[in-house]
Amino acid sequence: MTQTNAINNRQKLDLNPLQMPHRLLLGPGPSNAHPAILEAMNTPPVGHLDPTFLKLMDEIQSLLRYVWQTDNPMTIAVSGTGTAAMEATIANAVEPDDVVLVGVMGYFGNRLVDMAGRYGADVRTITKQWGQVFSLDELRAAIEEHAPQILALVHAETSTGACQPLDGVAELCQKYDTLLLIDTVTSLGGVPIYLDEWGVDLAYSCSQKGLGCPPGASPFTMSPRAVAKLQNRPTKVENWYLDMSLLGKYWGAERVYHHTAPINMYYALREALRLIAEEGVENCWQRHQQNAEYLWERLGEIGLEMHVEKQYRLPTLTTVCIPAGIDGKAIAQKLLNEYNIEVGGGLGELAGKVWRIGLMGYNSRPENVDRLIAALKEVLAK
Repeated sequence: MTQTNAINNRQKLDLNPLQMPHRLLLGPGPSNAHPAILEAMNTPPVGHLDPTFLKLMDEIQSLLRYVWQTDNPMTIAVSGTGTAAMEATIANAVEPDDVVLVGVMGYFGNRLVDMAGRYGADVRTITKQWGQVFSLDELRAAIEEHAPQILALVHAETSTGACQPLDGVAELCQKYDTLLLIDTVTSLGGVPIYLDEWGVDLAYSCSQKGLGCPPGASPFTMSPRAVAKLQNRPTKVENWYLDMSLLGKYWGAERVYHHTAPINMYYALREALRLIAEEGVENCWQRHQQNAEYLWERLGEIGLEMHVEKQYRLPTLTTVCIPAGIDGKAIAQKLLNEYNIEVGGGLGELAGKVWRIGLMGYNSRPENVDRLIAALKEVLAK
């Protein structure tokens, strides 16, 4: 065949093989992955309908149920980041004109408000100052006022480092036939979670934080009560890719093709969950708590204060108040450029006011605390 057109080389790049710096990721996520997880990712892929891969999917489902402490049959990993799992939850649970009550105590509560509104919900909100949490009485009053079909709460607010207590919330929801939806993006794997005991109907998370896995395969679960709402809705789920009535047939006994799963990401997720099971999920929770308390102690020793009251702090992510007169962004840049340590800045109302320090998954170790504090002391002294 004769080539008649000249090749356009304007976008052609002459590149060396990929090389990236090795950072200690102590921000709000992602976190560094365990070497065994990276090794699992390097396993040659098989087909997404290969019997060995389908068996691996079953193992992921069982291990997710273990880490979440649930027996929900509809428990899968969404092919996408935690935001995809968030949207999957909203897309499948929300029908047009449903009253959705969202507890907003930070940036990701606002994201739930935006998503639910895009799917036609009648969104109502209850708000708290960023860094605070809702009391059971406040939630009771809001549910009694709005009688929502869905109550959406952020269990672990990544923007503030606050953990929302859930004791007693399910009883309120069941009284008003309300589904309870929670965001566990920054709590799964690092904070005690008992989905069935708490009466949670919908939950989602991500792979790159407490599970210590690279991003791209995100846990999702629905209770039988939530599945019944999905099955009885008069209209199709408006997002085809995230429709659980379709995805459930791929993850379930029917094994109907839906999309090409990210094979190697599922290898990684399976290994991350296996490591948690090997450690014991309760021991994993305890490790995160112990290392968080060590971080708080060491931060206090160098004169830094925490943004959230101790009893409501996440053990996976700590918001540290930036001292007056300090350029928080400049300090974070020095940590990154001179020490290869990443910490996060504030979001929304807390932008420029806090640093966000994550101790999640494989990174939740005391030697990482010591390395960070040594670097912070030097940078703050300059």
